[in-house]
Amino acid sequence: MGYFCIGKVASTHGIKGTFKIFPTTDDIKRFELLDELIFELKGEIKTFTIKKVAYQKNMVLVTLNEIDNINEAEKYKEASVIIPDEKALPLEEDEYYVRDIYDMNVYTANGDFLGKVDDIYFTAANDVYVVKRDDNPKNDILIPAVKECVLNIDVKSNKMTVNILKGMI
Repeated sequence: MGYFCIGKVASTHGIKGTFKIFPTTDDIKRFELLDELIFELKGEIKTFTIKKVAYQKNMVLVTLNEIDNINEAEKYKEASVIIPDEKALPLEEDEYYVRDIYDMNVYTANGDFLGKVDDIYFTAANDVYVVKRDDNPKNDILIPAVKECVLNIDVKSNKMTVNILKGMI
């Protein structure tokens, strides 16, 4: 079974074991659709039942039935919040999950192979795909995830076609 990461435990909130979670999902309200919260920390997976979900600025506050004090909650700082694949939100046409982008083959519009997506930077303006070059591994190519640069993403073929703007390489 595969998992999606939808958040990261940033800290605790208060003394009664509430978690402050930084969401890594496009739909912050998706936490309200869950009955359970699954933490993954250092390869260990633990499942808890959700008591309450609230919001504070860009963070999700989650209270769990099994954890009722700050000392117990502190053990899960930096844990990833994961969900099984079958609980993922359905995609619209031409949408994809971020995890599908990693290791994707990147080609220019002319068909030249550039490399593979090695990392993704999440910025306020737009995501940026870091392409590890085959011909020059020390010089990554940064591709802004905007329509002018990313022409097509084909998840089934594991292929991204990009338009290289002046100064990108």
